Amino acid sequence: MEPHADDEIIPMDTGGEEEVPRQEPPKILRLDNSVVNRIAAGEVIQRPVSAIKELVENSLDAQSTSVNVVVKDGGLKLIQVSDDGHGIRYEDLPILCERHTTSKLSKFEDLQSIRSMGFRGEALASMTYVGHVTVTTITKGQLHGYRVSYRDGVMEHEPKPCAAVKGTQITVENLFYNMSARRKTLQNVSDDYTKIVDLLSRFSIHHINISFSCRKHGAARADVHSVGSTSRLDAIRTVYGASVARNLMKIEVSENDKACSDFKMDGLISNSNYIAKKITMVLFINERMVDCSALKRAIEIVYAATLPKASKPFIYMSIILPPEHVDVNVHPTKKEVSLLNQEVIIERIQSAVESKLRSSNDTRTFQEQDVESSAASQMVISSDYTQNSSQSGTAGTKSQKVPVQKMVRTDSTDPAGRLHAYLQMKPPGLPESSLNTVRSFVRMRRNPKEAANLTSVQDLVAEIDQNCHAGLLNTVRHCVYIGMADDVFALLQHDTHLYLADVVSLSKELMYQQVLCRFAHFSAIQLSNPAPLYELISLALREEDVNSESNENDDFNKKVAETSTKLLKLKAEMLEEFFCIHIDINGNLARLPVVLDQYTPDMDRVPEFVLSLANDIDWEDEKNCIQSISAAIGNFYAMHPPLLPNPSGDGLQFYKRIKSSGNPEDENIGDDTMTMENEIDHGLLSEAETIWAQREWSIQHVLIPSMKLFFKPPHSLAENGSFIRVASLEKLYKIFERC
Repeated sequence: MEPHADDEIIPMDTGGEEEVPRQEPPKILRLDNSVVNRIAAGEVIQRPVSAIKELVENSLDAQSTSVNVVVKDGGLKLIQVSDDGHGIRYEDLPILCERHTTSKLSKFEDLQSIRSMGFRGEALASMTYVGHVTVTTITKGQLHGYRVSYRDGVMEHEPKPCAAVKGTQITVENLFYNMSARRKTLQNVSDDYTKIVDLLSRFSIHHINISFSCRKHGAARADVHSVGSTSRLDAIRTVYGASVARNLMKIEVSENDKACSDFKMDGLISNSNYIAKKITMVLFINERMVDCSALKRAIEIVYAATLPKASKPFIYMSIILPPEHVDVNVHPTKKEVSLLNQEVIIERIQSAVESKLRSSNDTRTFQEQDVESSAASQMVISSDYTQNSSQSGTAGTKSQKVPVQKMVRTDSTDPAGRLHAYLQMKPPGLPESSLNTVRSFVRMRRNPKEAANLTSVQDLVAEIDQNCHAGLLNTVRHCVYIGMADDVFALLQHDTHLYLADVVSLSKELMYQQVLCRFAHFSAIQLSNPAPLYELISLALREEDVNSESNENDDFNKKVAETSTKLLKLKAEMLEEFFCIHIDINGNLARLPVVLDQYTPDMDRVPEFVLSLANDIDWEDEKNCIQSISAAIGNFYAMHPPLLPNPSGDGLQFYKRIKSSGNPEDENIGDDTMTMENEIDHGLLSEAETIWAQREWSIQHVLIPSMKLFFKPPHSLAENGSFIRVASLEKLYKIFERC
């Protein structure tokens, strides 16, 4: 009997071992062009605002002086962009919407000198694959225009003669009609229309000689309507309102260093009177609207450090560079570009912004209040006191008089109230204020609840919240830095009280909390030369056994170093994923986490830190493991006193070298008769002075501001002597009244 096709084939008995059929590798297929084009279209045209951006840029490339946009249902139902540019030639209409057809360049080298907004020839083609596109255009000298519809990159019919006004009108209907998943995610019509209005607003304040309008289909009034203007400030006033325009300052930067930075920037930035809930940054590079997160972050840092109450600025900047210094082909939607010497350019701009903000601080307006004419009322009063006074007793025409023993006389913004006014602690050559220092005054704002989804991390963060000391929290939030009392304790003032704060303990706890808040969301510090774990651990063990000369200890330390290195290599994946501690396959430490933005720990303590990771971590229990690693990182990043002794005071003796001027061959000469002279090692002394000055800068401008923003002091700090009240103005008055 012949087997039937539907008969079941029973495998033969092979001695109890079942044969597993081999699975053939999947066959590689060449995708159909329609599939390729639709995939590419979804990347180029991500949402309606992407299509409008491409069409408006095409209008600008066509030398238009007027661009009008009409939108229906957030752009999903209808997008219509009309301009008065030079139009499209009749001969070019058949290939207008084919992929990679463009009039902007002819060979790849043209990208190095490109000045037009478009260059790939993908935008219109992409729109035809996800929507229905109709083009109406007329060129100069023609008696009539032409209208043609496109689908999947080709014309649906021959161009038809029609009446037309100068320029081109492109209509896109039923966007994403064939991408149901994308269309469902874009159901928030108002949100998409808001993005479109914001896009046109940004174009209008840069291209001030071009009129822009944007309105909803059927609406009589445009939501954006700018008329060509000669003043950028007028354009901003028209689009963003007078309240924004009157609080802007002009800023300019120019560099002509061909080898390092060759650029010109002009713009407008908000002053201290501008208050907003979020930052607005309008950036154009070589006339192209782009985003630059690094520049935006750098400017935010300066504002947060200089104007904390106005830390969400309005920024407009236009940067012009040589075309060959800009790579425009780095993003599918051209929203980002790559700049040559980008770090140097950002630093120059950040420095100029910082200088402008500091010089304009005196323009800040404050609420006025009437005070009685008295000797006490003529003293300098802090801004906190002014606010409290205005809230407490302005009901009557006569303001309340504050007792002199409760009046805070130190202005936190006035350096005259700090120890630096009386002590010359700054080493020679250290600038009082520089951009490099200000860039370290980072005000990182992160929500701990968004840090990670691990229950153990959330439990640890919850423990921090539960253990927070309310009274100490209020003190930390509103304290004023006075100066360093010694190598460990800083003087802080809160209200009429003076405190001694252990900066090592405080910074250790702050870093621990920040590690948990940034869990699995760290930026990285890249080590210029990856450090072998074995050598780091060996170095740390040798430092522990510095007084031992036993060979047995050396053998033991080698075994410990080998075992610890193997352990950390096994845990490398977890350390990198959650804590951004990168250990390569060769056992080298290559990256460390950023715990406070742009603050770098003391790298002399890396061996101790690596040894702690190897020996002090409970790798079995998840919560204990995360807690102990976070504590180890917190201890490493804490602001310990530098290893070099403090050159001020008795520490100066360390930097003296004893030099004998006697005859070393004369053994009869005693120590009392030898002539000795002390010589200071100025190189080592200068290095120590710089390190200690940088540490105090970090304490004043990184640690204290970060504590005010993020720190939740535990009860232990109020009980273990880390935070001590040493003086009270009220009590001092009682003492001096007896004298």
